[in-house]
Amino acid sequence: MEFNLFISTFVLIFVAELPDKTAFATLFLATCHHPMAVFLGAAAAFVIQSLVAVAFGSLLSLLPPQFVHLAAGILFLVFAVQMWRREEVPCDQEVECDSKEKVRRFSKSVASAFMTIFIAEWGDLTQLATATLAAKYHAPVTIFTSSTLALWLVTAIGVIIGSQATKWLQPQLLQRTAASAFAVVGMVLLIKH
Repeated sequence: MEFNLFISTFVLIFVAELPDKTAFATLFLATCHHPMAVFLGAAAAFVIQSLVAVAFGSLLSLLPPQFVHLAAGILFLVFAVQMWRREEVPCDQEVECDSKEKVRRFSKSVASAFMTIFIAEWGDLTQLATATLAAKYHAPVTIFTSSTLALWLVTAIGVIIGSQATKWLQPQLLQRTAASAFAVVGMVLLIKH
């Protein structure tokens, strides 16, 4: 039963997350930031979100969706403006960038990815699905592990695609595209509000 539950939860969460706004956010963040920083920030956010979902079970569905959409929409718009206006070259492309600056930028990228995913995922379909499965099957470790691994796999796919896109396309075009995509997601979330 546990193995079947693990596989079915993994597939459900993976398929639900692929077309989700957080998957696209991860992809676009990876075009502008260090890929490992994006993965670490997003992965940490998903761990916390999965823990919350499992811990609170179906109570999570009581959060007002209007508040979640408003907060996520505003955050996406803020990041869109920041991306659009950003003029700095990533540190790994600069020869004169010292190790302290690299660590600072890496940490900033981890924090940016964490906040984006944490807020965007709050009350999201996959978090609610995880909560529902945890409440239904009373197998918190299995549900948490399979949900988190599925979210991490989607994150890894988005990071790989986003970081590879920087090799094929001009960085400024990617930056403007990412900023536009964040703005569209933000507007859609605000309209849902």
